[in-house]
Amino acid sequence: MQRYVPEMMRGLAGNVRNDIEFIVVNDGSADSTPDVVEDHRSLVPGLRLVHHDRPLGVNAARNRGIAEAQGRYLMFHDGDDWMAPGHLFDLVAAIERLGCDFLRTDHIQVTGRRRVLHRAPQGRRDIVLPPRDSILPVHEPTMVDYPGVFTGIYRRELADAGVLLFDERVQTATDRPFIWQLFRTAESYAVVSLAGVFYRRGVATSLTQIGDERQLHFFDAFDIVLAGLADDPDRDRFLRKAVRTYLALIVRHLNLQDRLLPELRERLHARAVATIRALPGPLVAETLPALGLDRMRVLSETLGIEVGAL
Repeated sequence: MQRYVPEMMRGLAGNVRNDIEFIVVNDGSADSTPDVVEDHRSLVPGLRLVHHDRPLGVNAARNRGIAEAQGRYLMFHDGDDWMAPGHLFDLVAAIERLGCDFLRTDHIQVTGRRRVLHRAPQGRRDIVLPPRDSILPVHEPTMVDYPGVFTGIYRRELADAGVLLFDERVQTATDRPFIWQLFRTAESYAVVSLAGVFYRRGVATSLTQIGDERQLHFFDAFDIVLAGLADDPDRDRFLRKAVRTYLALIVRHLNLQDRLLPELRERLHARAVATIRALPGPLVAETLPALGLDRMRVLSETLGIEVGAL
């Protein structure tokens, strides 16, 4: 992580303003990241560096940042990403102009030297919308399928109401419960065509690349999503979307299973089977054909069971 901190700090330096605070949470890092932050502190006047004595995870770090923050708006940023100059100014101006609870934006995905614009899956821009209306349709990409919390800005009142609380039990797929809670409970949002965050993919130390048991936390993350729907007035409609996304995530992790040790691969298979069998049978039967033949084949061949029997 430490190799990316100078670029991250230079990005923050391009967004310095008297009414913007920067809080860096050192989550018990074992490398020289805190020293690198200190070396570049002069670029970001007023930056506060807070520490966890031991690693607690990205969600604990985000919760700590929320607790430390004093501003009217909150924005999240990862240590291996960077921001374009003036991006925070544009975000604040947009949310004040629109007056909604939160904004979502596009972003630039960076893989090596390749940069690709990823657009938020909402075509209506600069219009205040009810977040719940953006959860569906089931079989098309929607805003809950675009979970990166770094692509947006949020009113402090959401945090005060507990809407921005990150579940510290999960270490991967960390944004999924957050984004579902956000879109189910906030009252208003908008998408604006800003793309000022550069999001790195393929970083060796990223949790998306590490093949240990944390890779199975996506099960826990989506079980939290399902539990949150239990008393939702639109449970039946939203559950179809959640089941579809859950099945697609299972297939994705089965396709990436070569990064796992054999014992962990067996646990992935066992938990995938148990999860699919525990999901509502009619919804699974309804959803599987819509996933496509390739995904159905992965479920059938990799798990060693007949998809039709699920």
